[in-house]
Amino acid sequence: MVVACRLFLYFCTFFQGNIMLTNMTMKDNRKINEQLSEQEVLLLRRKLDLLLRTGKLLVESAADTNRIVRNMYRVAAYLGLPEDKLHIDVSYTMLVVNVSDGAHSYSKFQKCEKHGINMTALSEISKLSWRAIERDYSLDQYEEELNKISTKKRNYTPYLVAVGAGFACGGFCKLFGCDWIAFLFASISAFCGFRVRARCIEFGINVYMSIAIAAFVSTCLAYLSSFTGLSSTPYHPLLACALFIVPGVPLINFVDDMIDNYLLVGITRAANTVMMVGAMAFGIVLAMRLLVMEDFNIDKKFSELSMVPHDSYLIYAIAAAISAVGFSMIFNIQRRLLWVVALGGVIAVCTRNFVNFELGFGPVIGSFMGGFIVSLIAIKAVHWFHVPNHVLTIPSVIPMIPGVLMYRSLFTFINMTGVIGEVTLAMSNGINASLIILCISLGVAVPNIFARRYIANDRQRFLKEELEKRKARGKSIQ
Repeated sequence: MVVACRLFLYFCTFFQGNIMLTNMTMKDNRKINEQLSEQEVLLLRRKLDLLLRTGKLLVESAADTNRIVRNMYRVAAYLGLPEDKLHIDVSYTMLVVNVSDGAHSYSKFQKCEKHGINMTALSEISKLSWRAIERDYSLDQYEEELNKISTKKRNYTPYLVAVGAGFACGGFCKLFGCDWIAFLFASISAFCGFRVRARCIEFGINVYMSIAIAAFVSTCLAYLSSFTGLSSTPYHPLLACALFIVPGVPLINFVDDMIDNYLLVGITRAANTVMMVGAMAFGIVLAMRLLVMEDFNIDKKFSELSMVPHDSYLIYAIAAAISAVGFSMIFNIQRRLLWVVALGGVIAVCTRNFVNFELGFGPVIGSFMGGFIVSLIAIKAVHWFHVPNHVLTIPSVIPMIPGVLMYRSLFTFINMTGVIGEVTLAMSNGINASLIILCISLGVAVPNIFARRYIANDRQRFLKEELEKRKARGKSIQ
């Protein structure tokens, strides 16, 4: 009996120990699984953070929405995020990325506040997305390269950019038919206005108010230069002195986004453009009201300025090249591409003038053809220079902005006296200017959009091949 009791107690102790050991093993396994799960979540969060930082750089550098989404999906492929489980939403001030597999869903937001134009950043991010796949970058390497792009100094110093902006407006003035003295006055006025706007932004003044102040200063200086008597075209600098403010990049991006069905972002860009033009108009109106209240014939003088070229094509080619290079400096384009953009400006303006005046199709069709030809050439040229399409096309077509018509419409509204036909004239000039700007944007956007759709399959196939090679090398990021 005693032996039986001892055996019973021995077996109970043995089974209890086994149960305790099993419970301890299950707890340890649960802890290991939890640790692995936490590590996976942390890794996923880091990947999403890198993806959002890439998108933020694109948004704040004035990329069109299609380019933003396309580049982000390419970076996501490098990061090992499956495209069918990844959702990206782009707005003008916010990026949202979500990864969902049916059982779990992770979302991350990124605010985009500082909007500027940085064509070099667009080029470098595009190259980085491909280079990271081809060279098997680790997350640390990718983050390091991304930080270099975000902190890289601009290609031109602030005063050099201001000089470029001044000569860009001087080139506009020459395209409007001024002499070289007026070209110099327009350049000086624009230089001062550009620096004033930069200082206002540094002081924390609202962006639109800074634009209005810059337009006011430029217009005042341009008007004062007309009293020197040194130029035979004294009023032409008024036409061009504030055109460094004209939002050419947002306009073209607006058309791109609307065509690509990114309606909300496109409408936001359009609203921003209207605000910028409205601020510029406010500054000019205020200057004209304060300085030229007694010169009631100034609108007549502007309406009498001829838009028919009276200089040779060589002069207009030089002016277009100067203007294109000046805007390239504002847009922070690589130095090696300045001569390419200058050549693009020459082609755009000379094509516009030929179609407009030689063939007689008018400025609207002429502007469309100028932008269209440049965009067609750029489709091939991007493979020669390895840069995005907009880096070459947008600065090239900016010299075609219809400054004379914009100012004629503006001054007619400012100095309206009730004479019959004034409203009609102002509306006619305003509508023509809007149509020309729209056609410039369409001329640039349409070939690029069709070409992009045509080569999308080849690009996607190349991406899959590179990802397969990377997987075969065992370098995929898990």
